[in-house]
Amino acid sequence: MIIINNVIIRNPYTQVTAGLYKAREGDAVQAVKAALDAGYRHIDTAYLYGNEKEVGRAIRDKIAEGVIRREDVFVTTKLWNTFHDPKHVEEAFNRSMANLDIGYIDLYLMHCPVSFKFSGWQAQKSDPVEFTEVDIVDTYRAMEKLLETGKVKSIGVSNFNSEQITRIVNECKVRPVTNQVECNPTLNQRKLIEFCRKLGIAITAYSPLGRPNQSSGNENKSAIDDPRVLEIAKKYNKSPGQIILRYLLDIGTIPIPKSANPDRLRQNIDLFDFKLSAEEIKTMDGFNTGKRIVDISYLENHKYFPFHIDF
Repeated sequence: MIIINNVIIRNPYTQVTAGLYKAREGDAVQAVKAALDAGYRHIDTAYLYGNEKEVGRAIRDKIAEGVIRREDVFVTTKLWNTFHDPKHVEEAFNRSMANLDIGYIDLYLMHCPVSFKFSGWQAQKSDPVEFTEVDIVDTYRAMEKLLETGKVKSIGVSNFNSEQITRIVNECKVRPVTNQVECNPTLNQRKLIEFCRKLGIAITAYSPLGRPNQSSGNENKSAIDDPRVLEIAKKYNKSPGQIILRYLLDIGTIPIPKSANPDRLRQNIDLFDFKLSAEEIKTMDGFNTGKRIVDISYLENHKYFPFHIDF
């Protein structure tokens, strides 16, 4: 059992989360079922991903099969940027509740500090994006009220920097359980991890393996094919991806690898029979460039764009 800010996670495998970004319809159903069969107990989705209904269906099916109980699985979803106005927060949450249809939500995150103009309940962003300047504190306080309903157990944030986290901690009643951010060897977030650790806030790592097909230039090259990682992988009889995920666990994050492949899902969770040495962690630290693979530069003109500061 792991306890993070009073959230009880009942299975050690929840230190690795099944991510569902861009997993659609039937793929999402099968991916969640395969993940649950492999032992994952933390499922990460979002209103934006458009697959909450499929995630809920897969969980309900596995409950019906007797593979899991509802209390065994930890489900995270997120408030999209167009719903930041406090008057929209409860309705947005209720829509996610209805989509998932699993009784309650374990963790609800503010997907990003940047707010968009409300344009209906579709989650896609407009082109060009129309910004609004809803205060993150007002949005988070509206999320705090959701806790009173009993429909959600915990709340947190995503893509927040240290200054924004500080505002939430100082001006709101409920400390975020986690801050979900891009984190991988080329962006290892060491400073943000330590900052949040001191506040009792976990770091959840999305894009933990990088996105090699979307990288540009050597500075953003994924570590997964590097000879140093291959050498460590050979030592432990693991894959390079497993070495990266173990590294992220060892530096104090909860990684969210995404895969719909059952073999890869099982591989991504087979991380708990070894740990990297201090020297190997130092080698992995050497990949850090501070450069982001996930491009959200289209948000940089917003007052709450989080990446204008170091961490």
